Amino acid sequence: MPLTVAAAAPAAAPDTLDRVFAALADPVRRDILERLDGAELLVSELAAPFDISLQAVSRHIQVLVRAGLVKQERSGRVSRCRLDAGPILEAAVWINRYSKYWKAQFDTLAGWLDQIERGKARKTRRRRPRRGIKRS
Repeated sequence: MPLTVAAAAPAAAPDTLDRVFAALADPVRRDILERLDGAELLVSELAAPFDISLQAVSRHIQVLVRAGLVKQERSGRVSRCRLDAGPILEAAVWINRYSKYWKAQFDTLAGWLDQIERGKARKTRRRRPRRGIKRS
């Protein structure tokens, strides 16, 4: 389903898109974003399920912060993180520009599938034995 906000959203700067796509390229960072969906968590809470050091998770978080995907608030030594999905919307709008190509491919595929089904239906009709009165 195409996004309808493409006209309303400002064009993302190329360096912003680069940072967002680079941040999303790593599975640990994608997992962090999923964990932050609807939650505000401490860095230690974010790090708990990962089999990497707290320092490594902190570096991943900093990549997400630089991409604008995570907002981090510090209060003394405590650091809370929350998701900022705005840059993801900008990336989705950019990707959506190419949906016309996907749609054309899906339309072509649908046409081929219809053609195959019509061919199968014709073969099935030809092979069916006729029922009715037997002639002697």
